[in-house]
Amino acid sequence: MRFIDAQPGDPVIRGLSHQLDEDRCTLRWQWPEGIQAVYIGRAFDILAEDAGEGGASAPSDSPSDKLRLYTRNEYKANNGYHDRIEGVGRVIYTVYASVTEQGDAVLFRQPDGANRAVFSTGKARVTVSIREKGGWLQKFKTVEIRVTTEVPIPKEALCYVKKQGSYPAHKEDGTVYPFVMDFAAGKNVLPAIEVGKNDYVRLFFTDGKKYGQLYELHSI
Repeated sequence: MRFIDAQPGDPVIRGLSHQLDEDRCTLRWQWPEGIQAVYIGRAFDILAEDAGEGGASAPSDSPSDKLRLYTRNEYKANNGYHDRIEGVGRVIYTVYASVTEQGDAVLFRQPDGANRAVFSTGKARVTVSIREKGGWLQKFKTVEIRVTTEVPIPKEALCYVKKQGSYPAHKEDGTVYPFVMDFAAGKNVLPAIEVGKNDYVRLFFTDGKKYGQLYELHSI
């Protein structure tokens, strides 16, 4: 199996559309003339720097064990391609037109993105609990952070902000600290941190525009 960039006149996928029905996704597209099979790839949580969904890109050289061969006859019999999606987040499907040359499958990459379907199945809920412990006369207090999430979250998505005198209102409203470990699905109890008696801590997305497409942040 190998990938090549589609050139004018090469068979390419057009009219790719998707339809969601609860946890079932149906893809349909226009088959190029003479193409009897495609390969379909699926990826999760791949974000572009731009907010537009069209800016996201799927892997261009996915290994064969992550791609599914789907024939034109199967497509006709099933009236499209059907897949089950578990969980929430952003999903990218890529359909590659394929030909066989000397017994090897050749897949056509499409720089125009017309063979990609990008959509969200919802946002994962992230619940943050912050507890403070400290005596009235002590100069410092201990802050314990608990993060409960429906799906794994990379450490780059979240940060905590410390501010003196009041709780920070946004990420730039204080001193920003990164996390050093990813967050597993479920409850994550982070190592306690020591701050000044008049310091206050809150969690924020490192990039609200980017990660806000995937997660909903709640404080309790």
